Formats: sequence, structure tokens, C-alpha cells
Amino acid sequence: MYRIRLPRPDDISAWRESARQAALAEVDASDLLWEVDGEGGDLFGGASDPLPPAVRASFTVSRQFLRLADDVIPHRDPQRFSLLYSMLQRLLVQPGAMADEADPLRRRLDLLAKEVRRDIHKMRAFVRFREVDGRYVAWFEPDHHIVRVNAGFFVRRFSTMRWSILTPDVSIHWDGSSLTEGPGATRADAPAGDPVEALWKGYYASIFNPARLKVGAMLKEMPRKYWANMPETALIPDLIAGARAREIEMVERTMPRGNADEAWRALRAEASHCTRCDLHRCATQTVFGEGPVDADIMVVGEQPGDQEDLAGRPFVGPAGQLFERALDDAGIDRSRLYVTNAVKHFKFEPRGKRRIHAKPNAGEIKACRWWIDQERAIISPRRILMLGTTAIHSVTGKASSLVSVRNGVMALEGNIEGKATIHPSYLLRLPDREKAEEEYARFVADLRSGASL
Repeated sequence: MYRIRLPRPDDISAWRESARQAALAEVDASDLLWEVDGEGGDLFGGASDPLPPAVRASFTVSRQFLRLADDVIPHRDPQRFSLLYSMLQRLLVQPGAMADEADPLRRRLDLLAKEVRRDIHKMRAFVRFREVDGRYVAWFEPDHHIVRVNAGFFVRRFSTMRWSILTPDVSIHWDGSSLTEGPGATRADAPAGDPVEALWKGYYASIFNPARLKVGAMLKEMPRKYWANMPETALIPDLIAGARAREIEMVERTMPRGNADEAWRALRAEASHCTRCDLHRCATQTVFGEGPVDADIMVVGEQPGDQEDLAGRPFVGPAGQLFERALDDAGIDRSRLYVTNAVKHFKFEPRGKRRIHAKPNAGEIKACRWWIDQERAIISPRRILMLGTTAIHSVTGKASSLVSVRNGVMALEGNIEGKATIHPSYLLRLPDREKAEEEYARFVADLRSGASL
């Protein structure tokens, strides 16, 4: 067993040189013990063990592997050095091994590299400097050993400032011309605030757009662990709590009720360029709602089908034709309804030349709630008919089974009454004719009941 000691946990050059010497001597990965000065290992430290003489003259590896090593080494996983050396040994025997992305070793290294790159991105995004006597100081707690790797970015970005970034492991300092390092620090060593923060908070609050708020996505990109270092995050809870009220205020300010037709046309035009989820990438076009803007009844379906996607209108395909027939049997004039869908783009799976309907997921429903909410604000219906569970989820904001709500009347936000029933496409999928006729009669009864709430 040979012990190799590296001077720092992120010392890429030292690992490369040690790995090169070990590979030239054809030392097996299982015979190497990688250690970092000051991290575990021998209590009294010591130098690396001398490696045996070189057996091979030289070797080469791909740039792809070298880039992977550069990304993996700053990770905190204690096995990272050994894993990389194992990959290096494999490449000496199988030069094309880096192309096998399904290989467990390659996948594990890729995951480590991805976590390091993400941590680098978080540091660049969430470091916040505070001024102290003409110097700018920031506190950051990285997940991995990325401070030195990231130093060049901050030097280029803030080259004219005098700044320090304090972290638990190491601190870096820039005086305008040279970069130096210092020992790790604590949060107490960093300033708590400065006068500029009040201006920054005011700016952040003014640009906060409640219409674009996606709390889940925000927390994914800006985890709470970074909030303590960022002055604007103190505003987020209140901004989230008031988002809905501000959203309604925005709609009423930009789309006055006195001109509902113009407001609806503007909304439809904006929706035609919607990219709030990925469904727009494959769909032909946005399929927006249609009907009188002063309709008493708003009907919400699931999503456009193949024919709706091509025509750009809701409920014109087979399910739409069955819906029309059911409306006639229920004594309801479709021209007096505002008809729309919970999701505005066609989601499908290609099967040969056909496009087979695929059910929208919760994220897609949530992304499209913006449009449903704005349609509701403009139409101001007294009643909403929800066709299927996707529509129920969209209108109420939570997933519910149809069985649990079908027989009752829902009290919706804005003093609106809601009625849920099946989507007509369900009837088209029933193989038993007697069952289909029974369900159709119940569907007609639901429509009649919903229209006369």
C-alpha cells in the first residue's frame, strides 16, 4: 500500500502529477491511499511514500478526462481521488472508456462533477458583498472546495473593488492588483449589513413579478441555506404571501373591466407566445379559450387534442363533438359559454404518424394556471364547470378525485360556484355500449345541473 499526500483538498496539479507517476509505475488503484494534509490520515502527518520505478515510458489521456478530473477534485467526497485514478487505469487499457456514459464509475464521476459545477454556480449567484470601511466583505458556505477554483471569476467581475470572501475553510482577498489567501473564518467575522442594502431591497421588491412566481422552482435554484447571506431574501415570505393580491391588482390595472374585450384579446395575444412550460416546444400553437367575455358560465377542460392543436380552437375534435351533443341534450347553448382548457398546449406521444394524447402533469397544470386565473378575472363567471380531474386541479389549485367532488357544489374563490364532472373523452374510451350510454346520461345531467346552479 502506497500513501500519497496532497497539500490541499482541491490541488488539481498535485493529484495529476501523483496519478501520472503511479500510472507510469503501473500501481493498482487498490494499492494507493490518497490523503490530504490536515484531513484525517496519520495523526502526525508525514510525506508521501515513494512510488516504485516507472514501468512504461509515457501515456496519453483525452482532454475529456482531464476536464472531468478538474471538475471532480474540488468535491468533498473522500473517495474522489481513488475513483479518478481507477478511471485513469481503465483508460490506459480501454482508451474509449470515457464514451460509455452508462458505466457505473463514469456515472458516479459525472455526478460528482455536476455537483461541483452547481456549487460553483451557486457561489457566483449568491455571494453578497457588504461594505466595511471602503472594503467589500462577503460570507459564503460552499458545499465543496470551490473557493480557489472560483477566485478568478470574482477577480474578473470585481477587478476595481477591494474585496474579501470569507468561508469556513479558506478566505480570499483582492486588493485591486493581487489575490491572497487567508485561513477560514466564521459568520461572525462578516458584517451584518450596510446602508446600500435598503436601496437594494427596494429595487428587488419593485421588480418582483407575482405573475411569474414559481415557489418550487425558486427554492430549487435558490435553496434556503443561502438566504441568510442575501439581504433581499428577508422580503421573500411577505412577497410570496401577497403575490396573489398583487397579481389581481396587476390584471385590473392593465386590463380594466370596462374594456373586457380588449383585455381578453391582449391576453390571448400574450398566450400565443407562452413558454411557461416545455409543452410549447412540440405543439403547433397555443389553443386559447373562446366565447363571450361576459359569459355566466365558464367551462374548463383538460388540454387541446390533436384536432384542436391544428385548428387553434378548443373542443372541436371527437370529444368536442360529443360535448356539443351533450350540451344540446342538456338544453344549453354553447355560444353563451366561455370554453377553455386547463393546459393550453397539446401534450402527446408520437406513435408512428399519429400523436397520442398524454395527460398533463402537475407542473404543467401549475404553469398554465396563470392563464386560467387571468381568464377568470376577465370573464368573471358566476359558475365554472370542470371537465375531468385536470380541470379540477387547475381551478382549485389541488389534485382531487372526481368521485370525491362530483356530487357536490364547490365554493370557489370570488364567490363562484363550481361543478365537476367527467371529461367527454372518457365516454369515447368506454368499450361497453350500455355503460357508455349510462355515463353519457349522467354527464348530460351534470351539465344541466351545473348550468342551473
